[in-house]
Amino acid sequence: MTRPTPLPSPFRVLPLARLGKGGRWRTEAMRSYGAPVLLWFTRGQGRITVNGVTAGYGPHNAIFLPAGTMHGFEMSNQVHGSIVVFPAGVEDDLSLPEDPVHLRLREADKHSELSRLIENLQREMENGSPMADTAMMCHAGLLSVWIEREIRDTDLAEPRLDASGRLAAAFTALVEQEFHSAKSVRDYASELGVTPTHLSRVCNRACGRPASAILADRVHYEARRLLSETHLPIKDIAKSLGFASPAYFTRAFHNHTGRTPSEFRRNA
Repeated sequence: MTRPTPLPSPFRVLPLARLGKGGRWRTEAMRSYGAPVLLWFTRGQGRITVNGVTAGYGPHNAIFLPAGTMHGFEMSNQVHGSIVVFPAGVEDDLSLPEDPVHLRLREADKHSELSRLIENLQREMENGSPMADTAMMCHAGLLSVWIEREIRDTDLAEPRLDASGRLAAAFTALVEQEFHSAKSVRDYASELGVTPTHLSRVCNRACGRPASAILADRVHYEARRLLSETHLPIKDIAKSLGFASPAYFTRAFHNHTGRTPSEFRRNA
C-alpha cells in the first residue's frame, strides 16, 4: 500500500470570524493565498468577488479557490463558517479543482456531510496523534473527492462567464501576477488588447468597481499585510510593490486607507 505524501506545509481550519479581525480589509480587499482554500459559509449572506466577477453567497455555500485566485468578500457579524487552508503544493497529491468553484448546497444531508468532513480534518489537526500528517492527507483526500462529486452532481451550478466576465478574469489574473510592478491600468489594458476605458467599463459591469480600484485594492492589501505581519522597513515595502519612492508610497497609502504606513503599523 502506498502511503500519502508527507505534508509540505500544515493544514489550517479557522472560523471565518477570525479572518475579519483587524478590519474589513482582511476579507473585502482583493487578495490571494499561496495555497488552495475552501470557504464554507454556514450562516449569513453577502457578496464575493472571484477573479473580477461578483456574485452573491448565502448559507450553505461552499467556495473552493485554487492557489493564487484573487478574491474578496463581504462579511458582516451575521456571517459564520470556516475556511480550510490546504498545504501549498498539495494539488499534486489531491484531485482538487483547477478553477474556482461555487457550490450552493440545498440538501441538509450535504450540509452535514461537508461539516463532518471539515470537523474530522480539524480533529486530526488538534489531537496530535501519531501519523497525524498521514491521517490529515487522507481526510483531505475525502474532502477533495466530495468536492469533485458535487461538481459532477450539480454540473458546476454556475453559468459560464460572458465576454465581460472573461476579460475581467483575464485582467485580475494579470494583476495577480504583476501587481508588484509599477504597471498602470493602461499597461494592463494594452497587454489585453483593449482600451483602458473599455477595461474599466467591463470591470464595473462584472464586479461593480473600475479596473483602477481592483489594482489599487490588490496593491494596498499587500501593503497592509506586509506592514502588519512583517518587520520589513517601509522603504523596502514601497520598493517591493513598485512605488517610485517611499514618499509616493506614503501618499498613495494615506489616500487609500486614511492613515500613513507608520500609523497603520503602530495600530495593526
